[in-house]
Amino acid sequence: MIAGILFDKDGTLFDFHATWSGWARKVLTELAEGDDDRATILGRAVGYDLRAQTFDPDSPVIAHTTEEVALALLPHLPGRSLAALMAMMNAKAAAVDLAPAVPLAPFLSGLRSRGLKLGVATNDSEEAARAQLANAGIDAQFDFVAGFDSGHGGKPAPGMLLAFAAAQGLDPAQVVMVGDSRHDLVAGRAAGMRVVGVLTGLATEADLAPMAEAVLPDIGHLPGWIDRQTVALT
Repeated sequence: MIAGILFDKDGTLFDFHATWSGWARKVLTELAEGDDDRATILGRAVGYDLRAQTFDPDSPVIAHTTEEVALALLPHLPGRSLAALMAMMNAKAAAVDLAPAVPLAPFLSGLRSRGLKLGVATNDSEEAARAQLANAGIDAQFDFVAGFDSGHGGKPAPGMLLAFAAAQGLDPAQVVMVGDSRHDLVAGRAAGMRVVGVLTGLATEADLAPMAEAVLPDIGHLPGWIDRQTVALT
């Protein structure tokens, strides 16, 4: 029986490109102090094309931790400390304009009405994640929120996922990890959870299918998938 669902945040709850492309352009331009050439160099360091306003499929912004993204930028920002850069990025992330993948309040309420425990495991910071969920008006829907800095490690390691299961008193096999990247699916499998991919990030179905039990267009298709699993057991 499925008793809990753990969501990635960016590219899963929120459409990745619609949320983060504009944010990346603003942050890189600010870090470059308005110098277009320098901003372009910074963009290349994190797999973002400022002119096209698109991310490379392997951009660290997609699935890596805030610290890893900051470390990619740091060699091009002499005089800046890692701590200051991360603080700036987290502050900007907390205030980002979010683009929900589906209308989230009714979607999450519907899952909770089934008695499911819900959580978020993101490679963003916990503080930024909680601020974003609160800004979207959905923070109260989640029983658990963890970021890469919450003490459990970041994905693709399974620490955050196992912490969710333990906190909710669930066997990991009762939990579905839902994400838009291979990092999410690798973490889910390592935790002994079921894994479902969604296509609201930058990964394609071909990228996710080898690791996922199912690949859905977006999280709005998740209730139907859960219903099919219940029917298969009866």
